[in-house]
Amino acid sequence: MGLSLSLGYACAQNTSRTADFIVAVVNSEPITNNEVQALKVRIEKQLPPGSPALNSAALTQQALEQLINEKAQLQLARENGVRIEDEAVDQAVQNVARQNQIEVPELLRRVVLEGLTATSFREQLRSQLMLSRLREREVENRVRVSDVEVDQFLQNQVGTVKTAEIQIDLNLAMILIAVPEASSEDQIAALQAKATDVAQRARAGESFATLALSFSQALDKGANGGEMGLRPADRYPSLFIESTASLRVGEIAGPVRSGAGFHVLKLLEKKQGEGSSTMMTQTRARHILLRIGPELSESAARNRLAIYQQRIQNGQADFAALATQYSQDGSAAAGGDLGWASPGQFVPEFEDAMARLGPGQVSSPLISRFGAHLIQVIERREVPLSAREQREMVRGQLRDKKNDEAFSTWAQEVRGRAYVELREPPQ
Repeated sequence: MGLSLSLGYACAQNTSRTADFIVAVVNSEPITNNEVQALKVRIEKQLPPGSPALNSAALTQQALEQLINEKAQLQLARENGVRIEDEAVDQAVQNVARQNQIEVPELLRRVVLEGLTATSFREQLRSQLMLSRLREREVENRVRVSDVEVDQFLQNQVGTVKTAEIQIDLNLAMILIAVPEASSEDQIAALQAKATDVAQRARAGESFATLALSFSQALDKGANGGEMGLRPADRYPSLFIESTASLRVGEIAGPVRSGAGFHVLKLLEKKQGEGSSTMMTQTRARHILLRIGPELSESAARNRLAIYQQRIQNGQADFAALATQYSQDGSAAAGGDLGWASPGQFVPEFEDAMARLGPGQVSSPLISRFGAHLIQVIERREVPLSAREQREMVRGQLRDKKNDEAFSTWAQEVRGRAYVELREPPQ
């Protein structure tokens, strides 16, 4: 879990500091109301556009819990001797400036406008670095994904290296009207009529979950409303897959007959399964790189690239010709051509800018750890994943999942070991 801060994340401190008071104590360290309110503002800013609004009390509680967890983890980091050198904080400041595509003096100017001193801003970054380093040591470095786990995941997928089909995940709910062995034709007809009536009632809008609890004779007796859970389609009986293939979510199938009896099925969810695609989008791009240093400042490099961009867009210059003449890396001889690249091959800021371009489009100047870039996408293509690439993709998915689970467990343990005293606001 590396450090990734936007300017808003680090600087959301512009809250009133009047009548501040302590709202909680974690071991011996206080958390103030101003800290909670500042984080509350930060959380609101990070909500995706169009997401449901959270009420003020819920946001306050979320902010308080996050601060308690961070405080407990920072205390553990200090106890374990985690230290962040000033040079690492300097680099973090530069990274935040780069992420916001501004220079460090402008970043610090905005920090002050947001109501935070440069020193406080640096200490926030130092704390985030400490947390990241502790989590890497305590959680991420201990997570392993074995070849057996990768093999097992691939065996459970439709659409792995062996086939280009798309895996579909289904979540079905079922009501079973059981047909006992040696039932007479009249008994079977009566049970089929019962199943038909249940299906008609479900189609008419009655609660499927209630009908399942009342009528299902499956082993779970209709628990969970008959829901069987989201799983790859090939883990359902082929009869169920065929019966629901043409359904839209929410529609009813059946009754259909199996050896166990008559089934009424409802399609609750249908989606393409994770890891099912064997295709990958590759991008062929070219760039002009200007290296930043004593002879060329960041602002001068930006200005120079902006001139190149304007000349290219006005039809006054060719991108490849400018790259050959001015780019300061090994691709210059090829007109800046970087060849076909797979996702994740470039640094994030370069990758993000490239992803927003269509073929033929030219980016605005951007800054990365390598210098200042101007990017043009030449073309894109879909290519199949090799067996090795797919195994590495699956390994990454499993590692991410394990990391999330391990971090959640670890954070709860750290929180549980801390002494937390919640205090009422002053009257």
